[in-house]
Amino acid sequence: MRISIHRIFPFLAGFPVERVSLRADFIAGLTVAFVLIPQSMAYAELAGLPPWIGLYAAFLPVVFGGLWGSSNHLQTGPVAMISLLTASVLGALAVAGSSEYILLAAKLAFLIGVVWMVIALLRLVFIINFVSRPVIEGFIHAGAVIIATSQLGKVLGIPMAGNDHYLSALLGMFGQLGEVHWVSCLLGGGSLVILLLGRRFFPKVPMALIVVTLGAAVVYGFGLSNPDRVARPLAIVGLVPAGIPKPVLAIPVGKELIDLLPGALTIAFVGFMEMSSIARALAVRSRQKLDLKQEMIGQAVASVGSAFSGGFPVSGSFSRSALNFSVGARSRLSAVFTGLFVLVFLLFFTRFLFYLPKAVLAAIIISAVVNLMNFGKLWHFFVVNKADGIASFFTFFATLLLAPHLEQGILLGATLSILIHLYRMMRPHVALLGLHPDGTLHDAALHGLEVDQNLPSIRLDERLIFANSSYFEEVVLRTSEQFPDARYLAIVCNGINEIDVSGTEMLKDVAGQLEHQGVRLLLIGVKSQVLDVMTVSGLADLVGTDNVFSTYDLARHEVYARLPSDMTYTI
Repeated sequence: MRISIHRIFPFLAGFPVERVSLRADFIAGLTVAFVLIPQSMAYAELAGLPPWIGLYAAFLPVVFGGLWGSSNHLQTGPVAMISLLTASVLGALAVAGSSEYILLAAKLAFLIGVVWMVIALLRLVFIINFVSRPVIEGFIHAGAVIIATSQLGKVLGIPMAGNDHYLSALLGMFGQLGEVHWVSCLLGGGSLVILLLGRRFFPKVPMALIVVTLGAAVVYGFGLSNPDRVARPLAIVGLVPAGIPKPVLAIPVGKELIDLLPGALTIAFVGFMEMSSIARALAVRSRQKLDLKQEMIGQAVASVGSAFSGGFPVSGSFSRSALNFSVGARSRLSAVFTGLFVLVFLLFFTRFLFYLPKAVLAAIIISAVVNLMNFGKLWHFFVVNKADGIASFFTFFATLLLAPHLEQGILLGATLSILIHLYRMMRPHVALLGLHPDGTLHDAALHGLEVDQNLPSIRLDERLIFANSSYFEEVVLRTSEQFPDARYLAIVCNGINEIDVSGTEMLKDVAGQLEHQGVRLLLIGVKSQVLDVMTVSGLADLVGTDNVFSTYDLARHEVYARLPSDMTYTI
């Protein structure tokens, strides 16, 4: 079996590159890099890692994600939610910021990459449907609240202490408001205002780079980090190692593999949801055909690249991808340029980060997650479908209550969502039908129609399978009891797309019980694939082929033709 070179190196299909496209990608890559550099450092802090680890995760992963993905605009790299989950997973395994913690972060990235690659190669992309959108949104909103409040402490100069319980740590932080570091508050709060206003009025200007530059200049100029000049020095980034990240052997084995795997699965799933949503949205706007399987391969290669370059878990970024699109990127080379600009920064400019205040990094994180918060969306889920709304809000509050163990929140939400789905499947909608003046059948209760007393008819709007066969049997027998004088009862089957053995055996039992009461069971509008199963199972013979009709009109005329001539009725 021959494998095309373009299957292994999909980016080769984009060559040769037109000069106009190359120029557009160069400018887009540079623009995104201005945003990525400060963001990546901030997200590394959020993940419990030294800031420069974020720069390592902003080099090779960005390049690999662009080259091996399928989207022309998706920008891979450190993102807020994945960084928060990384801290949640690693917090119980090592001390944040320690060498062991840093190595575990790289190993976690490797494991996530392997999970993504397996999903892509085995064509298991459909697993995205296992968790409903309301559950994911509830989890994302809770994560955004946790991220924002945890960074708020850094802005105020009173960071949250402890990793045992998020809410207790949050209350402890608010209990120390008397110890606010007003200089930190001014720098962080001012940076946050600039970032939010800049996003609103100057969306294409790299405001993050501006606040980083201004923050570092203010700290250096006024000596705000020097204990000899101020009573309460500001927390700063400090020395950032220059140069290309050194290769790291980041393959978890033994107990490490067991400890990291549950977290890796959670992050892989959430990252997949985020990435696919972003990539699809951009594909619609750019009218590009998206290959989700190839995109997952790109994310897998990027994650492995992050692992071996000493980085941490990465995913597709909504803000940077949208920026990449808005400034005119033409191809995946824009991501390559972004990564190369980060490399140039690593080689020559890291010394300028020494005086960067951590309060400014916290402001960058808060401004980024504000976009994730849209509680109107959660309420919209509730308005559209109360069960989905309940699942969404349940996931939101469960995640907050169980933080920092975030994976438990989404697990509980997913469990509730599945239980709701099973309940819906077990108790499907069954309509008692009436004949509308236009000659069509409708739900009698919904439309205020009369039910034919001689031929009561019900319709199941669901598959007839083991999960709902008992419930449907109860409805059929209850309908027969409701119309004691009827000698016929019809099941309109045009809403049934599938039937299994449990369904056919149940209908055999129902037909027998009705026959014992002097009532004949009719089947109307049976779809071909369902009729094939009924025939093979013997149900069609038991009911009788003369009691299976293609339309309700044919069944009704036949029933009235069979009724005794002395009965009073109208057709």
